[in-house]
Amino acid sequence: MSNLTSAQNVITAEDLNRKIFPVSEKVEIQRISFYNRLGINLVGDMYIPKGLDMSKQHAAIIVGHPFGGSKEQSSGLYAQTLAERGFVTLAFDLSRYGESGGQPHNVASPEGFAEDFSAAVDFIGTRSFVDRNQIGVIGICGSGCFSVSAACVDPRIKALATISMYDMGRANRQGLNDVITMEQRKAILEEIAQQRWREAEGAPTQYNKGTPEYVDENTDAVSREFFEYYRMPRGQHPRATTYTSVNSTPAFMFYFPFELIEMISPRPLLFIAGETAHSRYFSEDAYQRAAEPKELYIVKGAGHVDLYDRIEIIPFDKLTEFFTKNLK
Repeated sequence: MSNLTSAQNVITAEDLNRKIFPVSEKVEIQRISFYNRLGINLVGDMYIPKGLDMSKQHAAIIVGHPFGGSKEQSSGLYAQTLAERGFVTLAFDLSRYGESGGQPHNVASPEGFAEDFSAAVDFIGTRSFVDRNQIGVIGICGSGCFSVSAACVDPRIKALATISMYDMGRANRQGLNDVITMEQRKAILEEIAQQRWREAEGAPTQYNKGTPEYVDENTDAVSREFFEYYRMPRGQHPRATTYTSVNSTPAFMFYFPFELIEMISPRPLLFIAGETAHSRYFSEDAYQRAAEPKELYIVKGAGHVDLYDRIEIIPFDKLTEFFTKNLK
């Protein structure tokens, strides 16, 4: 059951205007909430194709947003587009982010994020018009690895697709392109340990910004790519700060989402990455580690963030084919 009141369940004009994509007239959007097993209330938007026969059961797809993002951005766009194609879909905010509960906010728990996907399965699989044996998941960017973790332990996820996936453990542990040395890693952990002392003694929480607030001629290409989405009208949203507490870093450093990825087999996996994406190697690594059936699909000419919102190059036909085939 939804934990929102009937008044809160209504999508308002303000809610619609805050979405970073045009709202479709082909779907009905319901604002919903549900608890994960840790007692955190998660908030989401359920997209239902208009005219859907509610007396029958249908396939459903859960979509997770990039880490630091929100359901009003790319995950909502994916959910809406796939609802237009006949699926019941759900885009939700991860715990401690967006509108979802959990205090303090902007604190990362990889295990908790994986649980969020299982809680979303609990919710959507108990709708009378959803076939609980036909539930798939899409994880975008950071949610890609969180959804892999969820699928490893939750066989109710019947098919999984990742988009521009980040391995949040490897990225924090080794840096992009694996440039962080063991000694540098130890130094980072030592500084975080000192920050914990400072915060235990009353200092304010320190945050990693994730995306810079401004760019200049010295800004690296990856930071600029994220800036042009999260800090510009293209994708900017007030609840998508991309901030994460510095003290969250150790939890990510010791997070290995692909360690048991072969357990997902024989459920199918689809890894989608941009040809020129700086994150492409994360999907390639996961693909190599995974057992069959699996597919690595490279989008020609696409970068990492391109697959957040560039409708003309996002392979929605491929996703539709994948879930139509495997959710039955």
